[in-house]
Amino acid sequence: MTLERAYILLAVFYSVLVAIGAIALLVGGGPLWGVASVGLGALVAAGLWGHTLGKPVMNPRMWRPLAGILAASFVVQMFAVFALHPPGAELTWLLTGAIFSVLPAIMLFQYGERDQEVWATTEEREGGKMLDELLTRQRELVLEKQEAGSQATVKLTKAGNTYRASVTRGRGTQVERFEESFTCPATLAFFVIKYTCISVNDIAAQYAEDRVLTT
Repeated sequence: MTLERAYILLAVFYSVLVAIGAIALLVGGGPLWGVASVGLGALVAAGLWGHTLGKPVMNPRMWRPLAGILAASFVVQMFAVFALHPPGAELTWLLTGAIFSVLPAIMLFQYGERDQEVWATTEEREGGKMLDELLTRQRELVLEKQEAGSQATVKLTKAGNTYRASVTRGRGTQVERFEESFTCPATLAFFVIKYTCISVNDIAAQYAEDRVLTT
């Protein structure tokens, strides 16, 4: 069995588990707090499908906190099992929730990493590919631009599989500098587009001109 197929089976299993929990609640076969458990499970199932299919679901910033909630719920549920000695039905819900929260927590933590292509738009993927090709030919890419009273300077470098972006931007007398590192070129393009007035096409155009001038 391939890892991809195993992920699909896990997503299917978790979705079925959520459906069973919802049916149990509808027929009165679960505790009141089971509503929150099923709601959380539905979110987890959506994240598992996104992770498995390599598709963006909702926002990347929500999945790592959700993974933390799952990890905390595992601890709470195991404590309840051993310390509170709940009756049979509640014990089943607690054990099921605890056992099937560990692996999804790990997967959703990975899924919530913004620095991966799954969260990139088509524009960012194309821009990342362009920047990667330029950084293969150039040791570093530097561009300064002024626009509507603001200015920005960006310097991009690549070392191994790591891309680094250094940004200086300002408006009037206010100037700020910051750096970030990425492993996915599409995320590098996202960073440049989001935090500066410089586009990937601006960088590509300048270095295309430089290449013409040196030939």
